[in-house]
Amino acid sequence: MRKHLFLLSIIFIFLPLMMRGEVQVLSAGGLLESAYIEWIPEQGVEYIVDVTNPTEGTSQTLDNQLIRSYGSYFRADAVGLKPGEYVLSIFPKVKEEPGMESGVPPLATTEPLTVKAYDRNGFAHFDYPQGVGAYKNDGTLKDGAKVLYVHAGNAKTVEMDVVIDKKGKTRHCVGLQHIITAYEKGFANQPLDIRVLGMIEAQHLDSMGSKEEGLQIKGNKDLILDITLEGIGKDAVIRGFGILVRGAASVELRNFAVMSALDDCISLDTNNDHIWVHHIDGFYGQPGSAKDQVKGDGTIDVKTNSKHVTVAYNHFWDTGKSAMCGMKSESGPNYITYHHNWFDHSDSRHPRIRTMSVHVYNNYYDGIAKYGVGTTTGSSAFVENNYFRNCPRPMLISMQGTDTKNGTDEKDSPTFSKEDGGIIKAYNNVFTGSKTIVYYDAEKAPVHFDAYQATTRTEQVPESVTAKQGGHTYNNFDTDASVMPQITPDAAEDVPAIVMGEGGAGRLQHGDVNFEFKSSDDASYEKNSELANLIVNYQSSLKGIQGETEMPYFVALDETRVDSDLRFDGQVLHNPTGKIIRIYAITGACLGSTTDTMVGTEYLPNGTYIVTSKDGCLKMMK
Repeated sequence: MRKHLFLLSIIFIFLPLMMRGEVQVLSAGGLLESAYIEWIPEQGVEYIVDVTNPTEGTSQTLDNQLIRSYGSYFRADAVGLKPGEYVLSIFPKVKEEPGMESGVPPLATTEPLTVKAYDRNGFAHFDYPQGVGAYKNDGTLKDGAKVLYVHAGNAKTVEMDVVIDKKGKTRHCVGLQHIITAYEKGFANQPLDIRVLGMIEAQHLDSMGSKEEGLQIKGNKDLILDITLEGIGKDAVIRGFGILVRGAASVELRNFAVMSALDDCISLDTNNDHIWVHHIDGFYGQPGSAKDQVKGDGTIDVKTNSKHVTVAYNHFWDTGKSAMCGMKSESGPNYITYHHNWFDHSDSRHPRIRTMSVHVYNNYYDGIAKYGVGTTTGSSAFVENNYFRNCPRPMLISMQGTDTKNGTDEKDSPTFSKEDGGIIKAYNNVFTGSKTIVYYDAEKAPVHFDAYQATTRTEQVPESVTAKQGGHTYNNFDTDASVMPQITPDAAEDVPAIVMGEGGAGRLQHGDVNFEFKSSDDASYEKNSELANLIVNYQSSLKGIQGETEMPYFVALDETRVDSDLRFDGQVLHNPTGKIIRIYAITGACLGSTTDTMVGTEYLPNGTYIVTSKDGCLKMMK
């Protein structure tokens, strides 16, 4: 549960006056294939931000849309950077004479910022050197790629010409779904990078290609689309719909949150190939009619003959059905990877596997209510170097072992399936807290087991190890170098720190949603009411986009307040005395802390924060 914090004291600081030749930089940093800078702007000033690689001596100017207003500060994100050292510089935009900007000194320049690469391990990139989506494997855009900036204000009106036949005929498309739909023809041959700014809700879209899911990215049986849909910064959100990928190859989804999806947050459904889903925050979907759909249906599902898929570094927030992998119509073996995901108090399907060959490694199972990995219908799963904390049933094979309470519940109530079983090969996993797991033993547990415990990574599972129902064996895909990516997993003990650390699971910089579960949530299937309310009431903090919308800038007032005037409940600042306060510059003791300034929205450290008065409450807009 998010901490309720109270205002101990606020000592007034005036907002520093802007002087020609400098701006006050609030923060800057290198991220994964991107870098950012935040600063206090001068009212009415437009900016240019350059990103420079001092080692290579290259420099480029960021697109206008990458410079955004958050009211009390501006932020710019440089994306599509290959790993290395970069410097960001802020310039005033000179309007009088085009081209004069090059002679104007920067208002601010950062120290060198270290940019790291995304982790491209997994089946999506195996034997696919051209890169998945609109980006090359070095992190830069593919040659000829088109960049499309989409936000709440233009999702219906954004325009692009798309080639729709082999003669080069183009169609002028208006609206995000219309543009993506034109790619179905298969003649565009132009990588497309869709960059989401702020929050886009269902009513902002021109249309939905899928009534059940929402936005549809569709090809024609593994049609190479080279499409990336990515969030910019840490606050990109889609709400009220999800994303369906069907019949497509080379599609990447990254760095955004999905809230209140219609059905699945992300559904990879039917004949997809080389799909990469990473750094997504998956929240509750809209409740369905079934008892197990109170939290929505699926979160990230891989279905119906989709193959060479990597699902990595995603944060699953108390999701009910987290990751289904396979239906019943797959031809197999359909290689799928799940790694470095944070299953944060989610219930089940981590993943739930049919027919497919799946590598599950370096995931953090953090307070799992029902079960971890489940295999059915002849599937093979290599489960290695994961960290299970308070996961009562880490691994299950349908209709045997722990799934049926060692055979006592076969007819009435197996935990997750009555289908034929699959086989799990387990190696080097770490368990803390309660668990029940039975490993294969030729004498003690030859039938009712949950997994085969390997003594080395390269050990092959004998054919004598079979699923009780269906008699399926393990296909040893993980020891076949012709199909298996060669990786070195992180130590299982390090997984929680990696997944929860810098560059870990979920959106970059951990996104803009702060919430902490209680220990009592570990075993609970119930929807968390506080988290649900947070999602429903979530408001984008984005206030403006340079070159497209107004760029608001708020001036601080000379005010001093004490805890009797204001109360912060984790969502809004309450103003019981009726005094109107718009912006604070805060120093000294943080909210809820008399120690040193802390970073994070649970606290208000030194800096400026925007609030607006409404009915006695002050909504925090940072």
